[in-house]
This record gives sequence, C-alpha cells and structure tokens, in this order.
Amino acid sequence: MRFRHIPAAVALILAVPAAAQPVSDDGRVNYAIAFPNRAHHEADIAATFTRLPPGPLRIQMARSSPGRYAIHEFAKNVYSVSAADGAGRPLRIVRTDPYGWTVEGHDGTVRFRYTLFANRGDGTYSQVNSAHAHLNIPATFAFAPALANRPVALSIATPDPAWSVATQLIPGREGSWHARDLQYFMDSPIEIAPLRERRWAASEPGRNSVIRLMVHSADSDADLDRYAAMAERIYRAHVALWNDIPNYDGGTYTFLADYQPYASGDGMEHRNSTYIVGTQSLADGKFEQIDTLSHELFHAWNVERLRPAELEPFDFTRANPAPTLWFAEGFTNYYGPLLMRRAGVSGVDRYLKDLGETLTYVTTWPGRRYGSPREMSLRAPFVDAATAIDPVNRSIFTSYYPYGATIALALDLTLRQRGQATLDDMMRLLWRSHGAPERPYTIDDLRLALGTASRDPAFADTFFRESIDGSALPDFAPLLAQAGLTLRPAHPEKPYLAGAALTADKGAVVVRDNPEPGSPLYVAEIGANDRITAVAGKPMATQAAWSKAAAAMKPGQPVAMTVESLGKTRTVMVTPAADPTLEIVRDETIGKTPSAQQLAFRQAWLGDEGSMLPPQEKPAT
Repeated sequence: MRFRHIPAAVALILAVPAAAQPVSDDGRVNYAIAFPNRAHHEADIAATFTRLPPGPLRIQMARSSPGRYAIHEFAKNVYSVSAADGAGRPLRIVRTDPYGWTVEGHDGTVRFRYTLFANRGDGTYSQVNSAHAHLNIPATFAFAPALANRPVALSIATPDPAWSVATQLIPGREGSWHARDLQYFMDSPIEIAPLRERRWAASEPGRNSVIRLMVHSADSDADLDRYAAMAERIYRAHVALWNDIPNYDGGTYTFLADYQPYASGDGMEHRNSTYIVGTQSLADGKFEQIDTLSHELFHAWNVERLRPAELEPFDFTRANPAPTLWFAEGFTNYYGPLLMRRAGVSGVDRYLKDLGETLTYVTTWPGRRYGSPREMSLRAPFVDAATAIDPVNRSIFTSYYPYGATIALALDLTLRQRGQATLDDMMRLLWRSHGAPERPYTIDDLRLALGTASRDPAFADTFFRESIDGSALPDFAPLLAQAGLTLRPAHPEKPYLAGAALTADKGAVVVRDNPEPGSPLYVAEIGANDRITAVAGKPMATQAAWSKAAAAMKPGQPVAMTVESLGKTRTVMVTPAADPTLEIVRDETIGKTPSAQQLAFRQAWLGDEGSMLPPQEKPAT
C-alpha cells in the first residue's frame, strides 16, 4: 500500500502447469499457483527463492493484510508443506511457531510448496471454487521476510479458457505478473474468473490513465452498463473534488467487482485497485454496491497516497493501528456518499436519510462517553473483522467510520458557515502537501492543514482539542439549517427500551446484548441474556406477543416486566423512553420555505438537486 513506482520486470513464461514452472536465477521471488482441486477449495502453490546466503531461510504467512487493522491468522489454511533445493533434493523443515517454517540445508535455492484451503470471498481472505479464484495475496502466498525488497514474479495456471485475470500487478508475457517488491505484491488482489470489462479514460491533461471495471456476476449487460455509468459519474465527481488524479502505477486503476451468491459483502482498497464484493444482483435497485465503490475509490487518494504515518510501511506480522482512522476511514465514509450525491447517482432525500442514520448513531450512542476519535481509532485491532469468544461491552465503542464521518460533517458545515473555506479545500491542501508527494502525515499535520485552510490556527487547535482529543460535537441543528434542512426526532411517539436486540426464545423475550447505558432496561438492571417472561402480566411466549406488547408501550409510561436473571425471578417497573432516532428533512417537505441563501448553500454543498443519472445512460468505452 505504500508503493510509488514499479519498474518494468522480465516476464516469466507460463507453458506448463504452475507447480512445475522453471524460474530465472536472477534473485527475484518466483510464485506459481494452480487449481487442480478447485471444486474442494484448494490451490497448489510453489514459491522459489534463489541466490540465498548460507543459513536457514524463514518462510511465513502474513498475520495482517493491507486495509485491515486486526490480526488474521492466514497460516491456519496452509498444509501439505514441502521444500527442496535447486537440485530437487528434499530439505528439512523446522516448525517452531504456528506462523511459519524454517528451511535448512539449502544450496542457495529453496523451492517451497504447499496446499492452500480458501473458501471465503471477501476483501481479506481468498476463495477458490469451480466458479472463480478470488485471491487476497497475504491470505494466499507465503513469503520470506529477509527477501522483502526483491522483485516478485507470479505465474498463474488459469483453470478454464473462459477465465481471465484481473489485478493491479504489472502484466508480463501470457500468464505472468510482476511486482517491484513484497509490499506491492501483498497489496495486489487477484480475481480469476469469467470477467466482463468496462473502461473509461481518466481524462486528465498529460495523463493516459485508464479506469477499468472488471465484473464477475450473472447480471445482464444492460445492468452492467448501468452500473458502469454510475461508476464513471462517481469517478468524475471524485476527480473534481481533488482536482487531480493519482499517479496510477502502470497507468491503470482497476475495480475488481465480485457479485456472487457465494461471496461475502466487503470492500477493500488497494493502491491501484479495489475489491468490491457482494451477494446482491446489480439489478435489484439497491445502492450498497455503488456506495462501496465510491468509498473504496476515495481511498485511492485518502489512505493509499495520503497515508497515515503509522501505516508506512505496512507490517504483515502484526496489527497496524493508527490514531487517525477517524480521518482515513471516517472522512472517506463522509465523502463516499456525498460524491455519489454530487455525481447525481443518488438523490438529496436518499443522502439525507443515510446522513440522519449516521448522526443518530454517533450522537445518541454512549460510546463517545468512553473515548475520543483518537481512542476509537486505536481500538481498530479489536473490532475490524476481529473475532473473540468472550463477550464485550459494545456500548464503549463508537465506530471510527461514522464517528469520523460525523466529524467531517461538523467541520464542513462549520467551515462553510465561517465563509473562509470548505472541507474540500482542506482535503485538496492535504493532497498537495502530503498526498501527491506521498509524504505520510501525522495527526499534527491534519491540525496544521485545518489551520491553514480555515486561516485560523486557533480555531484548528480548539477543534482538535475538543473534538479529536476530546469527544465534543457541535449542535447540528443550526449547522444544517444553513442549507434549509431540519434535524428532528424521526419517531418521538415510539417507545425505546435498550439499544439491544430483544427476541423471543423458548417462552421468553431474551435480551441479546448489553443494554445501552442510561436506557430504560439498563436503569432497571435488566442485562444481557436476561429473560423477560411477562409484560403487564401477559406471557411473552412468542415474538408476536412481544411485538404486540412493545407496540402498546408509550414513552414515559411505566410498565411492569417479569424478568428471569441468573436463576432468580423478579418484577420491575420499566419506563420506556422516546425513540432517539433522528432524521434530516428538506424544509420544503415539511411546510417551510427555504430562502434563496439557504438553497444556494445546499447546492454548493450537495450539488445540483436536478442532476440525476438518466436511466439509459451508458459509460464511455
């Protein structure tokens, strides 16, 4: 994820099955992969290391992956390991830890072979089956840490003549791809499948860059054309914001779009590509796929080149946390949907609905009481697709994705209110100072950039002290009112009990998680795994009974609940609160008349409300 330039590499010819590939003795690391047992999710992989100094060679699997912040134990899917020297003689393998292997007695060459089991199609893991090979490199290929600076060559034995390969790796001769070093190789996912392509020119003066959309799905060409048209519109909106395009290595940026029922929903950014994975059809009219595309595309600027210092370089042996994920991920979470709106891909009301949900979560959830955006960013290794069997108190965490998006909203509207700059100006300034030259930033660099963009360093110092090191947020109602928008409770007449799931199970309603601190169930000391057996004297034996009882509750009116907890039964009075859900609505939809000044503010921020993608628009080819 940290790479700047990839020199041309000599091709490795694929003429025989991957496991038997000859390799050049020029010091590069040579990989070959084949799929003879893909029906059972296996890949055969060979890695050849040459020009080795005397002594044992350490080979291991990664424990983390670019774009992820938690530990992932990829070695668990590796087995049938063997090693041989340059003459084909078996070598001794010593295993002293679960993550790798030490090969002894080599003659300057080690040929390392293994089988990989791969059956999760998302941005972190790999999936091999009869329909495709979906490869995240750290989850797939073992590496030698001592050789991390060497060039890498990969040959792929494509198992079906109808399948093609999509990746940001630099192509060589047929069946071969190359990377400058291990860092770039590990950051370069691969999709091998019956792919369909749509492309357009980046259209930047002096640049010949191409944007490719490589799609593996069962959707029609018409649906794919529609999706590609939206993608191109979104891309243009991103370029307009930054007023520049990244220097794509090889001149190409590739979307690897995998929409299959056997995949897992995800999106993962990489330097010159991104994985977008989902189970939905492109024809279902939902926005999840294109929303993910917009978010991951923003990362081509913010994270991949405008990079936190803590991720430079990326360490594949440990978790890679950073205190600025509220900016790296959170500001990306703000701009992804906003640039869809400016592109005319989504309407204003759709955008405001989603923004209201974000504000509801961040401003009403108790997580901010327990930590600032910096603190929540540093908790990433515990939550970013990490798993544990012990229960956690979810109330203490506010995700840095919506938290950062809310900070971005507050900052954008406040800067626009001040009249000196917008958040767009701050992002462009950071791009010029740190992104385009690829100079990693620190949290102080972000503070200084805000001071420069706002022309008020004292304002920047105060904002960072209160809202980044602290947890303060502004009153959003007057900020949104500038755009002729009203922030209000969405359902004040509905009752609210816990902020935790309550579902019927074996004759009672079970509290599935810790109730939100301060919520009615929390105050009544009803906790996780407690069972509500009756409400107002009526048994809660079914989900229908609970739904009926909940619908009859009124905010502020106490109700008796019979609760089983740790083998004891008690009856307590619970007073439902009002539903805290917020919504943002255009004033003109609720009988108000926004002024010309408010409408101009809204248009400058959200774009032209009439600019929507025509149904049959197709992308340039």
